[in-house]
Amino acid sequence: MNVKIEESWKKRLADEFDKDYFVNLAGFVRQQYSTRQVFPPAGKIFAAFDACPFDKVKVVILGQDPYHDVGQANGLCFSVAPGVQMPPSLVNIFKEIESDLGKPFPADGDLGRWASQGVLLLNATLTVEAHRAGSHQRQGWEEFTDAAVRRLEQERDGLVFMLWGSYAIRKGAFIDRMRHLVLTAPHPSPLSAYRGFFGCRHFSQANAWLAQHGQTPIEW
Repeated sequence: MNVKIEESWKKRLADEFDKDYFVNLAGFVRQQYSTRQVFPPAGKIFAAFDACPFDKVKVVILGQDPYHDVGQANGLCFSVAPGVQMPPSLVNIFKEIESDLGKPFPADGDLGRWASQGVLLLNATLTVEAHRAGSHQRQGWEEFTDAAVRRLEQERDGLVFMLWGSYAIRKGAFIDRMRHLVLTAPHPSPLSAYRGFFGCRHFSQANAWLAQHGQTPIEW
């Protein structure tokens, strides 16, 4: 199957595209986009991969679903385009960065600037129907994104994985803690951020790890 995705990822994930689950998933996604309002825009389904080639990845942040309101999802987890109001979880992420690193709030919530520095902003499910959170779960996306995380875990060394909330923590359970830094905390959602996301200091920890491993820290 010919999937439009960044070349280094296409090479790593080529085996997945011909598996039955992915063929069925592709059919489901095509049908959904042709009959319903689905996010992100079709050309941005694989934006996380396109923005951060395999060999450039330094940090992986795992989300769950794309945002499901109009104009929010842009293919990078937690990110919104310039001019779009920041969702509460993203506001809380910036609050923690401000507390952890002393950096002021940015002008917008577009995390493409992180992706270009090597932060893979990957949702477990890459599409969602408008106003229906979780509507495209258990259609095959989770298996595909598991495969992507597994390739990174196996073929790269010294990565940082940020796992926020029980869903992301479960998804990253197989990551080798001897070879990679795995940072876990409650989800930044307003429902849970006060249970330990605030004060987790993941951003400074990630940068310290990268510096120790000869990598340029992320400009969060």
